[in-house]
Amino acid sequence: QFFVFCHGLLQLSQLLVSGYLKSSISTIERRYGLSSQTSGLLASFNEVGNTLLIVFISYFGSRVHRPRFIGCGAILVSLAGFLMSLPHFITGPYEYDRSVASMFSNTTDLCEPGVPRSQGNLSDAGCTPHAARENHEVLLVMFIAQALLGIGGVPIQPFGISYIDDFASERNSPLYLGILFSVTVIGPGVAFMLGSAMLRFYVDIDKITGDGVQLTNKDPRWVGAWWLGFLVAASLVAVSAVPYFFFPREMPKEENSKLCHFPWINILPYTSSVCNRFPLFLSDFPLVLLRNLRHPVYLLVVLAQVNLSAMVAGLATFMAKFLERQFSLTASLANMIIGAVNIPGAMVGIVVGGAILKRFQMSLRQCSAMCVLGMFLCLLLAFPLLFLGCPTQKVAGVTYSESSEFGHHALECNLQCNCPEKAYNPICGSNGIEYISPCSAGCRVVNINAGNNSVLNYTNCSCISENGLAGFAKPGTCGTGCSHLVLPFVVLSCLAGILASTSHTPSFMLILRSIQPEDKSFAVGIQFMLLRVLAWMPGPVLYGSAIDTTCILWEKKCDRKAACRYYDNNLFRQR
Repeated sequence: QFFVFCHGLLQLSQLLVSGYLKSSISTIERRYGLSSQTSGLLASFNEVGNTLLIVFISYFGSRVHRPRFIGCGAILVSLAGFLMSLPHFITGPYEYDRSVASMFSNTTDLCEPGVPRSQGNLSDAGCTPHAARENHEVLLVMFIAQALLGIGGVPIQPFGISYIDDFASERNSPLYLGILFSVTVIGPGVAFMLGSAMLRFYVDIDKITGDGVQLTNKDPRWVGAWWLGFLVAASLVAVSAVPYFFFPREMPKEENSKLCHFPWINILPYTSSVCNRFPLFLSDFPLVLLRNLRHPVYLLVVLAQVNLSAMVAGLATFMAKFLERQFSLTASLANMIIGAVNIPGAMVGIVVGGAILKRFQMSLRQCSAMCVLGMFLCLLLAFPLLFLGCPTQKVAGVTYSESSEFGHHALECNLQCNCPEKAYNPICGSNGIEYISPCSAGCRVVNINAGNNSVLNYTNCSCISENGLAGFAKPGTCGTGCSHLVLPFVVLSCLAGILASTSHTPSFMLILRSIQPEDKSFAVGIQFMLLRVLAWMPGPVLYGSAIDTTCILWEKKCDRKAACRYYDNNLFRQR
């Protein structure tokens, strides 16, 4: 029972490390100037290490000291977690364009007629070869960490489950494995909650004092302390790894327990691959593979699961980013919604699906009907989500132009300002139009709150005219004005998720009952392999690429595209 407790804790903390990255992905994009395609690749990169090794690990399963192997894997995972936060410590403080001279730079982004701008303007200041190299280093470290995370995670699940199944009594084994399964399902939710808590702190909380931070967490330039969560999660993994080095290679069995007995196969489908006649595995491989892939039911169900899983993988990675952009939410709130509403919803769906299955003792045909029904209802509920949203706010020079001759050049009203091209410090004019920087709105005066050094407003702005007078502007984005749609969107997406996940268990039953009993474990192994390679790996990358196609204004770093400043929200939503 202590082993089960330790294993539950370890699985939870391992999921924290891998799930936390997904919750902070939009923050990491902004901090290091990544496109969504790159960040999608990063998010799915841990599957690479995992897939390469899983076959060997299952093969050696019975011949090694399993608890010790799990402990070593956990130490790798914890190392990966600490590595993920390393970029924060090897790069300098986060720099952004500002209107108030600071300890980093004395250039400001106000309209200053008659002040010649040197070409080394705001964002270009950091464009030395050193800065470019630094960016490559950051990506390299993160990709290595993700690969390590995948490799370290390999022994944890299969060995833990087979160890428990070998030494637990037949009566208790399903209970223990049920506990572990519920932990794996709760894990991602906890990870998003952790992300929500950490992203409330400013990224350089350890490098600058409180009054040095001029951003609020509603500012589009705000970057939360993404690295803190990795430290927390990695420490948890390290702590839960310790007991594994003290478990014996074999335990006295709880009572008489027959090996490889699956009354609970429908709770925890993939455990069966542990009880294998594995030495025969390599010679049988081609025959059994062909036999299973020629089986129409098996093939179709696995293809359906691949499609669904690819969607889940893409959504898990970018749903928070979508909520942030579409409804102008903070990263912290978006994570809170996903961790507290959407993921628990999916859990409820899985449990309900299993319960219905058990209650009505369904035949195979009824199982497939239930899957189809769940998916169809999910489609109906998800369809309105295409329309729940607003277009991108009016941004002068990006999505909106006052005059028709706008296309030629920047607004005449700020011509004499010599604005730095790349400045990004969005402000919201009193006319309801957003400007990329105070300079592009022609603002000459900034008023500062003496108490905490934050900007109150900008005045004397030549581009913002109200009744012939120069208008004023508030710092921060105008927002999409979509906040009233958040609630319906969240409710509908949660219900759609519940309905889709009711088909989880019946689809597994379709596979397990339609193939020959002696192929069962092999078929489940192949199925997980296909899901990894065809869904979990490419899913986030494809979603990220689709999101990138909807960008209207890219941040430029050293003449290469970095993160996206503005998306076309309608396109983003539809794609």
